[in-house]
Parts: sequence; structure tokens; C-alpha cells
Amino acid sequence: MTCPICKKPTDPEYRPFCSRRCADVDLGRWMTGSYAVPSDDPDDIEEATEAAGAATTDTSRLH
Repeated sequence: MTCPICKKPTDPEYRPFCSRRCADVDLGRWMTGSYAVPSDDPDDIEEATEAAGAATTDTSRLH
């Protein structure tokens, strides 16, 4: 198995990566949204936007 970031052989300590650096690069990509599944379905986008808006304006759920 090779590292998905740099293609070097993996290290069992950081598997599936070769080093902590590559693991951190991968984590950074997840946190910035670089990894995403594209959708052409406008319903998905509308539902997500509505759900996000409702979650930020619904104060009844606050403790």
C-alpha cells in the first residue's frame, strides 16, 4: 500500500500514510473542505441551505 498523499510506502504507525506530515496534510484537506462529493441535484442544495438556516435561527433548542 502506498501513501495517498505522496505515494511513498506506508508506515504502520501512520497507516494509511507514510508520515505524520502526510496525515496532517490529509486532515487539513478535510477541514478546509477540499474533499467533497459533488452534487448536481438542486434539491440537495436547497434542502441543505434551508436546514442550515433553520439550525441557526431556531433558538428554542438552546439550553
